[in-house]
Amino acid sequence: LPEDMFEKLKEQKTYGAGMMACRQLYFGQMDMELHSAFDPTPAHEGEEGAETIFDVQRRVAEKYQPHNPPLPDDRFLCTFNHIFGGGYAAGYYSYKWAEVMSADAFGAFEDVGLDDEEKVREVGRRFRDTVLSLGGGVEPMEVFRRFRGREPSPEALLRHNGLA
Repeated sequence: LPEDMFEKLKEQKTYGAGMMACRQLYFGQMDMELHSAFDPTPAHEGEEGAETIFDVQRRVAEKYQPHNPPLPDDRFLCTFNHIFGGGYAAGYYSYKWAEVMSADAFGAFEDVGLDDEEKVREVGRRFRDTVLSLGGGVEPMEVFRRFRGREPSPEALLRHNGLA
C-alpha cells in the first residue's frame, strides 16, 4: 500500500470524532435531564408555558448540537429505547464515561512508553492488582485512583480521538 494512501486511511480514524462526541454527550445529558430534573406533571395537566420532553430536547440540543437542532416535528425521543425501555434510565452517560476511563487507563501504559517492556509489565501488574483484582469489592472511583493515582481525565480520550 503506498505511504500516502496509508496516511489517508489513518486520518480517517478520527473523522467525525467531534460530532460523534457531541452526539453522545447530547444523549447522555438528555437522559439525565429527563430522569432527574424534568417534571411532566405541569405539561400533562395543560399548565401554560410548561416544558414538554420535546422542549427539553430542543434546549439540550442547543448546547450540545447547535449545528443540528431537532426539527419542529422531531419525535426521536419516542424511539429512544435506551433511556425509556432499555434499563439505562439516567445511565446513558456511562457509554462516554466508559470511554474516558478506558482511554485514561491505556494512557498509563502510554505514559511509561509502550516500547519499554519492563515498565509496561509494571503497569500491567498494577492494573491486575487494582482494576482486575478489586472488582466490585471497592468503590469504582477508588479502584481507578489506586491504579492511576488520580481521578479519570478525558485528556487521553480527546487525544486518541484526534481532538486534543
